[in-house]
Amino acid sequence: MKPSRLTSLTALVLFTSIASAHDTWVETHTNLIRTGDAVYIDLKLGNHGNEHRDFRLASKIGLEDCTLDVVDPAGKPYDLKPRLVDTGYAPKEGYWTGKFVAAAPGLYTVAHTLDKVVNHGRPIRAIKSGKAYFAVSPSLDRPDPESATGFDRPLGHPFEIVPQTSPVLPMGPGQPLKVRLLFKGKPMPGARISFIPRSDELTEEFDERYERTTDENGLATFTPKTGDQYLVVAHHTAEDESSDEYDLTAYAATLCVFVPEICPCCGE
Repeated sequence: MKPSRLTSLTALVLFTSIASAHDTWVETHTNLIRTGDAVYIDLKLGNHGNEHRDFRLASKIGLEDCTLDVVDPAGKPYDLKPRLVDTGYAPKEGYWTGKFVAAAPGLYTVAHTLDKVVNHGRPIRAIKSGKAYFAVSPSLDRPDPESATGFDRPLGHPFEIVPQTSPVLPMGPGQPLKVRLLFKGKPMPGARISFIPRSDELTEEFDERYERTTDENGLATFTPKTGDQYLVVAHHTAEDESSDEYDLTAYAATLCVFVPEICPCCGE
């Protein structure tokens, strides 16, 4: 028996819901602070619209199934979850935010993970990772980019975006941002990576201004033309990864990059 039009439409809706499940990401209010100052870190859930390609909030993530750490330049992690404050009035409104005071100079990594079975018409295992970076310097006057190293070290997430050029110092308009997409520790070629600007909207289908396809080494490069906050996003659906509890596994990786209007290292 051939599938009916209604059955096909239902399957399409279910597939769309899988492909459009909410993403999580972490972002900071700045990418550079002075030693001893505080940075504010937000944990957000959203970008359901425009095929995963916006900054719109959709709900608020539950903290019980996720991790959120700040990793200092020496590699020591600090659990930020106990310090988080709820910004919403209702359980599903707003987002989480936390304050972190950096005592030592260098590059800090904000790392988030989520592994949870969700149901959007069918049970799906959602595995997500999110990252952001900020630098700490004794002085904000021409900080030394050599002090902000270690950004290219993978954290070991199952699906992960790893910067290959510094996402912090130097960073500004005209500074290329190169990333590598890893799936279970290996480069993933042929994947779409979106570099979503907060101040602009991507066109339908593949937007060549803000989207790239990874090469055979899992690499993609984007050069911002103006200062903005960019959400770098990649997805992968593994139909063959299933169990008695879920039908498939949906992976998502995000990287939030703060691009200042003027590079703090060179003043341009």
